[in-house]
Amino acid sequence: MSADVKNNAARNRYELKVGDATAIAQYEPGEGRITFTHTEVPESLSGQGVGSALARGALDDARARGLRVVPVCTFIAGYLKRHPEYQDIVDPPPPAS
Repeated sequence: MSADVKNNAARNRYELKVGDATAIAQYEPGEGRITFTHTEVPESLSGQGVGSALARGALDDARARGLRVVPVCTFIAGYLKRHPEYQDIVDPPPPAS
């Protein structure tokens, strides 16, 4: 399913379409990094592994592009905790102010 994840750079988000629904991982681009800020999976796709497929596809693309990942989004941060194979590209989020 990761092959279906698309980077919609015009909207600063990764998208995974399943049927008529679209899951998104919003990001802010930066110099040599990508900051994931919000992930949204429609209720109709919940519990089907769509969010994980979206995260995997987005992180694989970030790695392929040589970007460091900053996980501000709690979903992406949680995915990264469960998948240590991505730790080599992760930077900690900035401290909360």
